[in-house]
Amino acid sequence: MRSTTKQKGDAAEDRALHHLQAQGLQLVQRNYRTPGRGGGEIDLIVKDADGTLVFVEVRQRSDQGHGGALASITYVKQRRLVFAARHFLSKLRQLPPCRFDVVAFEGDALHWYKAAFDAQ
Repeated sequence: MRSTTKQKGDAAEDRALHHLQAQGLQLVQRNYRTPGRGGGEIDLIVKDADGTLVFVEVRQRSDQGHGGALASITYVKQRRLVFAARHFLSKLRQLPPCRFDVVAFEGDALHWYKAAFDAQ
């Protein structure tokens, strides 16, 4: 039986989360979605040991065609992630330092890109 795209995505998120936790990051929330249409979703929100809140996009590509997993995070996708992050942060009393990371899978290889893009 072939796995669905959602199952593959969930498995990639599981693997990314395990990797990040092994590096000392703690899960805050998984699959955070903004309400309404046109919002965004953040695959993983984790906290680094220094208190930095890390918004993580997980991408998986079976081959390097079209630039691979990292290149698939377009400017529009970045804006949606920033929008969702701002929505999440609006519920906090105090704003922690933040960054946007990407965990990209190219075939079986895992690549963790810290501060892959910023909110500017």
